[in-house]
Amino acid sequence: MGTVSQLHDNVRPPAHRIETEEEAISAARELAVGFRRQASERDINRLMPNIELDALSQSGLTAITVPPEYTGLDISNALLAEIVAIVAESDASIGNVLASHFRVLEGLRNQPSEELKIVLFTRALDGDRFAATRFADQASLVAEGSGLRLTGRSEQAAAILFSDWIAAAAIDPGGRRVMLHLQRDSDELQAVDDWDAFGLRTNGTATLIAGKLHVNADTVIAALPGDHTTEKSLGLLLQAAVSLGIARAAFADLLVMAKEPSALFGKIGERAIRIEIATGALEQAGRKLDIAQVSPAEAAMAEAYFCASSACLAAIEVALDTANALFELARGATGSIALNLDRHWRNARIHDMAIQREPLLNAAGAYILKIRES
Repeated sequence: MGTVSQLHDNVRPPAHRIETEEEAISAARELAVGFRRQASERDINRLMPNIELDALSQSGLTAITVPPEYTGLDISNALLAEIVAIVAESDASIGNVLASHFRVLEGLRNQPSEELKIVLFTRALDGDRFAATRFADQASLVAEGSGLRLTGRSEQAAAILFSDWIAAAAIDPGGRRVMLHLQRDSDELQAVDDWDAFGLRTNGTATLIAGKLHVNADTVIAALPGDHTTEKSLGLLLQAAVSLGIARAAFADLLVMAKEPSALFGKIGERAIRIEIATGALEQAGRKLDIAQVSPAEAAMAEAYFCASSACLAAIEVALDTANALFELARGATGSIALNLDRHWRNARIHDMAIQREPLLNAAGAYILKIRES
C-alpha cells in the first residue's frame, strides 16, 4: 500500500509486554491503587488523568486484547471485563476511556486489511490509545487524489482527548458506510473539549473538527455489517464493566460511611448480592463472547449480544441503586462537598444516559422469540 507505513512515528517509549492473564490482573490492581488516590480531586477540579493514562499505556494493559497472530496476549473477555471494572472502581472516567479503547481494537480485529491491522496492532502494543466517533451526516467526504478529503464535525465521544488514533464512522462518496482511521495529531484535525456533563467529567469526551483533512485510501475500510458484531457485544460488556466499577466504588464508601452497620445488615447484604449477581452476568457474557470470536456463526454472535445486553442493563441498575443507597443508608456526612461522594451517582447517571435501553430491550425480545420459534 505504501501510505500506511508512512504514518507518524510513535513518540512514546515502547510499552511493557504483558505475557499472562495473571500478570494483567495484577497490573490492573496495582495501577488502580494509584488511580484511586486523587480520583475525587480530579473529578472536583476537572483535572485530566493524563499521567494516569500514560502509566496505563506503559504498563501494557492497553494491549492485552491484541490477537496472538499479531504477537498479543488476547485475554479472555470475562477477565477483560473484570480488569475494566477494577480500573473503573478506582476512577470511572479512566475505566470509560479504557472501555472505548478496547472496543476499537475489537473492531479492528474483524477488518480485512492485513497491512492496516499489522500497523495499528503494533501501535497498540507500543502503548498507543484508540477512541471512536461518528462524523455527522452533513460532514463531507469526497475523493481527493489517492484518498479522500474529510471536512466537518463529529459527534461527541469519550476518550478522544487522550487518543492517538480515532476510528471514525462516515459515509463515502458512493454512499457506503466506512470507517476512517485517523491520527489525532494531524494538522487538519482539531479536538474540541466541549464536554460539560456533571458526571464522568474527565473521560476525555470531545468533538472532532476536520478541516479538509486528507485521509489515505488504505486507512479507509468498509464498515462491518450486522446487528450482533463482536465489536458491539464487547462494547456492551465493557459498558457493563464500567457500571460495575462505579457500583463497587459506591459500595466501598457505603461500608466506610455507615454509622451503625449492624443495623443495616439486610440492606448491606442486599447490595452486596446485587453486585455479585452483576459480576456473574459479566462473566457469563464474557464466555459467550469468547465463543462468538472463535466461531462467528450468527447464532453464537446473537447469543453473545443478548448476554452482553443483559449484563449491561443489569450493571447500570446496580450502579444507580448502590449510589442511591450510599446516601439513603449512610446519611450523616455523606452530603459533604469535600467528601465528593455524589460523584458515584453522577458517574452512574451520565453513564446510564449513554446506554440506549429501548433498542437493547427490543433486540432482546426479538432474540427470545426467535429462539422459541426455532
